Amino acid sequence: MIYNKEIASKVADYLLEIKAIKLNPQDLFTWASGKQSPIYCDNRVSLAYPEARTYIKKSFAALVKDQFKGVEMIAGVATAGISHGALLADELGLPFCYVRSKAKEHGTKSLIEGKLSTGDKVVVVEDLFSTGGSAINAIYSLKEEGAEVLGAVAIFNYGFPKVDEAFSEIEIPFFTLSNFENLLSLLEKSDRFKKEDLEFMKAWYLKG
Repeated sequence: MIYNKEIASKVADYLLEIKAIKLNPQDLFTWASGKQSPIYCDNRVSLAYPEARTYIKKSFAALVKDQFKGVEMIAGVATAGISHGALLADELGLPFCYVRSKAKEHGTKSLIEGKLSTGDKVVVVEDLFSTGGSAINAIYSLKEEGAEVLGAVAIFNYGFPKVDEAFSEIEIPFFTLSNFENLLSLLEKSDRFKKEDLEFMKAWYLKG
């Protein structure tokens, strides 16, 4: 779910402005999963724009302070969640670690990079929830190391029901700064797209 409607609109506006979100209902994008989509979101682009980057960082900080009392560590999901997680940890003055998708094959063969102690209260940071799979795998890894995962946050969420179902199944709360529904709402108030293109994107979103 989104944390705050005002923040959701502002974040969506920033992502559109800096082209972190690309929309093309006429020529669909193909995701890694093979799914055809009128939207492609790469929130790493925001790192190149200090104003957007700072707004996202401070919005994350407000969210975590409000929703996850007692948090002791921020954990980024490799790779896209690492930078935003590190920025958030710095803003909050908290320790940071990140979780690999698989253990490295050399050296310490670590899956989690950084100092994590048993019982640490952790909030997981991802840049985007598509299915939620990467964040949930990271949550399992953190729990296996003895951490107490308070919740997960991301910049954007496509809003597919499978994300809600996945987090509900493991009983972990999650929040995003913005989502596709708020993006559509913002677009409806502008003249950036034709009415038929907006209707197409709405239909795609509702189909999940």
